[in-house]
Amino acid sequence: MSIAVYCATRQHPMTLYPEGFGMSRTFAGVLLEMNYDRMVNKTENETVVPSTTSPYEGRIGLVYVRVSSKRQESEGTGLQSQEGRCKDELEHRLRVPYEATFPDSFTGGGDFMRRPAMKEMLDYIDANPHQKFLVIFDDLKRFARDTEFHFKLRAAFKARDVLLHCLNYSFDDSPEGEFAETIFAAQAKLERLQNRRQVIQKMKARLELGYWPFKKKRGYDMVKNPLHGKFSVPNKEGLGVVKEALEGFATGNLARQIDVARFLVERGFWKGRSPDKCITQTRELLEDCFFCGDIEYKPWKVPRGKGKHQGIISPEMHAQILKRLNKDSIRGKVRRTTSEDFPMRSLVVCSDCGKPLTGAWSKGRSARYGYYYCQNKVCARYSKMLHKQEVEDNFILLLAGTALKQDVGQVVATVFDRVWAQELRNVEWNKTLMQERADDLKKKIKQLAELARKTSSDTVRREYEKEMETTAKEVDSIEARMGANDDPGVPYRTALEKATGLLNNPVSIWKSVTAYEKQRLFFFLFDGKLPYFQNEGYRTAHSLSSTRLFNELVTTNSYDVDPRGVEPRPVPCHGTVLPLYYGPCATHPNKMCRL
Repeated sequence: MSIAVYCATRQHPMTLYPEGFGMSRTFAGVLLEMNYDRMVNKTENETVVPSTTSPYEGRIGLVYVRVSSKRQESEGTGLQSQEGRCKDELEHRLRVPYEATFPDSFTGGGDFMRRPAMKEMLDYIDANPHQKFLVIFDDLKRFARDTEFHFKLRAAFKARDVLLHCLNYSFDDSPEGEFAETIFAAQAKLERLQNRRQVIQKMKARLELGYWPFKKKRGYDMVKNPLHGKFSVPNKEGLGVVKEALEGFATGNLARQIDVARFLVERGFWKGRSPDKCITQTRELLEDCFFCGDIEYKPWKVPRGKGKHQGIISPEMHAQILKRLNKDSIRGKVRRTTSEDFPMRSLVVCSDCGKPLTGAWSKGRSARYGYYYCQNKVCARYSKMLHKQEVEDNFILLLAGTALKQDVGQVVATVFDRVWAQELRNVEWNKTLMQERADDLKKKIKQLAELARKTSSDTVRREYEKEMETTAKEVDSIEARMGANDDPGVPYRTALEKATGLLNNPVSIWKSVTAYEKQRLFFFLFDGKLPYFQNEGYRTAHSLSSTRLFNELVTTNSYDVDPRGVEPRPVPCHGTVLPLYYGPCATHPNKMCRL
């Protein structure tokens, strides 16, 4: 026999369980009756009140939207569409008042504090501790695409009593919900890493084919070509300012990196910075083989090869730039911790190992004695003392013996006239570029104003207004520089007098300046640091490079180069201005020509 009733304990027909699990029929009937009575009494005595309280009541809505790059922000509509969906959810479904939107254009991987808008939103929440917030976003991938930082960000919001709401995912704090959330976060990270790997592989393949796949280089535009795809093409800035700067350094017209930086800043290539703040970028520009038509990318181990783009300088000129950079690196920098007691310290090097000599005082019985010495422990002349007075007096004799010849003064003035005339042309060219830049910025302000008027998003409008304000400040700065009324003749005359005085009488100038100024003056006069020999002093070959240059202008041969080996064949000179190297012409003995 079986009990053909519905069992309240197992919620199954008891006909499936013979004899009521081994119980007697009487006990099973009593159990069923007791359970039924308890259910009836509970239903009669308790009133079930449906919950009408929203978990979001009393909270203020903050919208977080994100795209992965500035390009997606400017060219796409992802931010606007995400913001629109989130605002609609707050207004019609959640009934939560909207307060602000925080737009990001940053990757979702890695530390969330590197995202400007996310950091700004957390700071905004911390600045309003008396309010309760609800943060809403479009998709779990917009929140984070890194498993570790996903849960760290959730913990950061939880510590601030902030609720999260996602349009495409429902948060659940149960163990099953946390497991599902972990899977979704890990999937987002996997997609990000796979996408990164594919992008790197494709970009590296483009590099190896000779194409530049990154953002455009300064001096080039990226244009679409039916054969090559996106292609680097030199623009007006590249064929003008950049080419002139590179060629100027290669030929020596811009002698130092700081001169190149100053040249580029004055022509508007870099804005809002002083030349000394652009030395690192200047060196990177000079070292980049891209401008001679080659491609190289060391972070991905892509060796240097021929690129598909057009170079603005020749490979030979780029090689000359690298040669000059290497030469500058071995010349040494101006020492900033100078001593008036030892002005030649770090300017004179050991004749054996080539390391700079240092200086120190030695105390005798009745007086102090100064010495220069080598502190290289592996050098044969380690700690061999050179008398301070001897080293400095011999240097004065070297300066006194290398003054300009009397008939060179006119050549110096002629060279300065030519250089200054070129400088004035550069100033006019710079003003033209600044005027063009100002006109372009004014057009940009009008375009931004029109876009701000048409947009319906308050967030986008504020971004346009910020950009307009920044652009207007740049226009004011350019117009202020253009309005400066400086007399170019005053610095020219002062510079000519100083340079001529220095070259005519370097000893008096040397004795009149401080130790730090001597450090700077030294590298104007000499190609590099001077070795000092125990018995010989300074070698006569180490004469002033600047003085020797002007002296060679009025001699027939250079001390460094065989002039007839520079040009493939002599070319007659038909001008009225003598070139730097000239002499009797081989084809016309009665005429002077460039050798």
